[in-house]
Amino acid sequence: MSNASNTAFTHLDEQDRPQMVDVGGKADTERTAVAQSRVYLPPAVRSCISGQELVTKKGAVFQTAIIAGIMAAKKTPELIPLCHTLLLNHCSVDIKLEGEEAVIRCTVKTFGKTGVEMEALTGASVAALTVYDMCKALSMEMVINGTKLITKTGGKHGA
Repeated sequence: MSNASNTAFTHLDEQDRPQMVDVGGKADTERTAVAQSRVYLPPAVRSCISGQELVTKKGAVFQTAIIAGIMAAKKTPELIPLCHTLLLNHCSVDIKLEGEEAVIRCTVKTFGKTGVEMEALTGASVAALTVYDMCKALSMEMVINGTKLITKTGGKHGA
């Protein structure tokens, strides 16, 4: 299969081999991305909610998940093989309770040649996994879903 049929796959070279995209010719711009994950919290888990925090024997779940999400966003190129190493100017994780779910949003900003979508998605995903890990002793009925990019700005395809 030739790359001519895969022009949308920028991570493939002319011989269809994996490659890191060459961003050398791109302009540096401010780039942001917001990603979201949702965690369904069954009744056994929701019973441990105090205000806007979930507290278990392992500690403050949401505060720990926030830190894990930020750490994960910073380590994205170590986890996703073809991601560029970026200097992140900002990363935040926000967790809100909506009904039976914890809604996790990760916002990442940089000034550079490539976007931060993967960093935001990684941050939201790892924060969700941390909620799961810290609560699995209470219930294994939790479900992580709805991981998606909410917005991005900067670059050719940004708003």
